[in-house]
Formats: sequence, C-alpha cells, structure tokens
Amino acid sequence: MLSRASAAYARISAAHAWFRAFRRTRPFWGGVWMVAGGWTVLKFSLSSVQLIVSTGFGGVAGYLVGGGMILCGLIPLAAPRQRYTFGLIGCVLAVVSLVVSNLGGFLLGMALGVLGGSMTVGWGARRPRAARAAGGVPEAVEG
Repeated sequence: MLSRASAAYARISAAHAWFRAFRRTRPFWGGVWMVAGGWTVLKFSLSSVQLIVSTGFGGVAGYLVGGGMILCGLIPLAAPRQRYTFGLIGCVLAVVSLVVSNLGGFLLGMALGVLGGSMTVGWGARRPRAARAAGGVPEAVEG
C-alpha cells in the first residue's frame, strides 16, 4: 500500500516539475489572460446562426476577433519566440473587440486581452543562475 502511494506521489511530483518548467520557459500567464479575454468576447457575442447570417460581417466579427485572441494566446505557448508578434496582434484584436463585439465583452474581454497581450510582449526568459549571481547582463536566452 505504501509503495502505491509513493509511486503516485512520484508521478504527481514529476508532473508538477514538468509543468513548472513549461510555465517558466513560456509567456504562460500572458497566454492564459489572452485566452480568457478571447473566450469572454466570444461568450458575449454569441447569437443565433440566423441572426449572424442576416447581419453579415457585423455578426461574424465578434467570432473572428474572439477566436483570433484565443489563437494569439495559445501560439506563444507553443512557440515562445513568436511572443512579440502575437502579443501585439492580440492587443490590437482586444482593442478592436471594443467596436465589433458588445463593447469588447462588456469591457472585461478587452481588458483581459490587453493585459494578456502586454504580458506576452513583456515576458522574458529567465536568466541563468551564474549570470544572476555575477550581476552581469547576459544575452537574451530564448527557449
């Protein structure tokens, strides 16, 4: 019984270590906030399909902007070197959502998108320990 519990604890500990390493080598929180903002914009722009077809681009724009924000939040998690491009695109889409989708998800989706985009752009990889201890400024470490 004890060996099962210790094996389960070892698996949980290994999963936690993997997730911690994943989170620290990517703009994780910026992506999370941008996905939350995109989901909020999508949630508040949901309408019936008949209404969207009859209104044309105005009805589809909320879906495009919200989906674009979600993609701009997920792509930097997979490819951290693209954080500037998709962080800026995500910020622009968040501001555009103010006009095309119920005040940007009643301002909440827009605020979350701008916060996530700015966190994604401002994220920097962690410096190596030796460089931090020496006080030097190393070149950027990209993962």
